[in-house]
Amino acid sequence: MLRVGFGYDVHPVMPGKKLWLGGVAFPQAGFQLKGHSDADVVLHAACDALLGAAGLPDIGVLYPNTSARNRNRSSLEFLTDVGKKVAKEKYRILNLDCMLLAEAPKIAGQTGLMRTRMARALAVAQAQINVKATTHEGLGAIGRKEGLAAYAVVLLIQQDKIRIF
Repeated sequence: MLRVGFGYDVHPVMPGKKLWLGGVAFPQAGFQLKGHSDADVVLHAACDALLGAAGLPDIGVLYPNTSARNRNRSSLEFLTDVGKKVAKEKYRILNLDCMLLAEAPKIAGQTGLMRTRMARALAVAQAQINVKATTHEGLGAIGRKEGLAAYAVVLLIQQDKIRIF
């Protein structure tokens, strides 16, 4: 059985140098995202896509922003845990595609490292992960650089339901 999941996340920008995107630090951006954890919008969207496809509760339920345990926590830890939860449900990731919406920073030079870190967290091949970005062409809150957002879509296959026709 194939299952598709969709994820979305958004966080506002705040002063600082601890910007994390796709599990990679971008201190040169000169800002960070406001959130309880590291506020990595790419990984949060990926987690929700995976959880949704597997029929599991969303990231806010599993890793609430009211928990001291999740304060400043790396979203790579969330992704690793989500990957284990998905595998426990007997799903295997076929592919995960992520889209960052941001005027800055430019991520093209770091997408390979993002894919590597995400693949490692999920115990899949790097070829199964994709990360890309687009701008908002100056429109709306994202275009005014007030925040960053990300979308993710994932395709899972359930291991014990595979049939050859």
